[in-house]
Amino acid sequence: MKAAIVVFPGTNRERDIAIALEQSTGIAPKIVFHRETDLSGFDLVVLPGGFSHGDYLRSGAMAAQSPVMAAVRAFAARGGYVLGVCNGFQILTEAGLLPGALLRNADLRFLSRDCYLRVERTDTAYTNLWQKGDVFRAPMAHGDGNYFADAATLDRLEGEGRVAFRYADAVGNVTPEVNYNGSQRNIAGIFSDNLRVLGLMPHPEDLVNPLMGGIDGKPMFDSLANLLAA
Repeated sequence: MKAAIVVFPGTNRERDIAIALEQSTGIAPKIVFHRETDLSGFDLVVLPGGFSHGDYLRSGAMAAQSPVMAAVRAFAARGGYVLGVCNGFQILTEAGLLPGALLRNADLRFLSRDCYLRVERTDTAYTNLWQKGDVFRAPMAHGDGNYFADAATLDRLEGEGRVAFRYADAVGNVTPEVNYNGSQRNIAGIFSDNLRVLGLMPHPEDLVNPLMGGIDGKPMFDSLANLLAA
């Protein structure tokens, strides 16, 4: 699997993603600067976390206008796989590759803590090594993680099975108490209509090795390697 990791000014999670991908695939991903426009030859493009362009205007708004994003849109239109984590999720919504928006957290405070995610769908490139209803731990680190969409969009996402993960407790109960950022319907991640673009707010790449404190996030990257193995 050949993967590209897009770096914008202010990105700070590219090495975490690179470690996770290389550990699962055995192939080092390529770092692509945001002014580059050639994504040919890749199977997967990742938009990692951070604070692209200092999160000025809105988180992800300026990055969505970077030259590379036209190439990312074309890559996705050809059926390529695109993963956006945290700031990457924000960029995907700002670029129109995923519906909805990421607003300020409900309590208007930056969140830096662990959370639990319940897996809602497993027949995808990102989740095929989980079982539906599995729960895994992942760190949160964001100030604008409150997923919002209008009721019609939310109903469409639900009806089309495009909710990837929900905030839950350690045994899978979806409750308001564990919805720390206030996301509608406890939504932590969503898919595009063809299931090839995924955006999520927490950071599974930060738990892929026992030295990191656990391997809860590793099945996502192993799933990608499993499906996209060259």
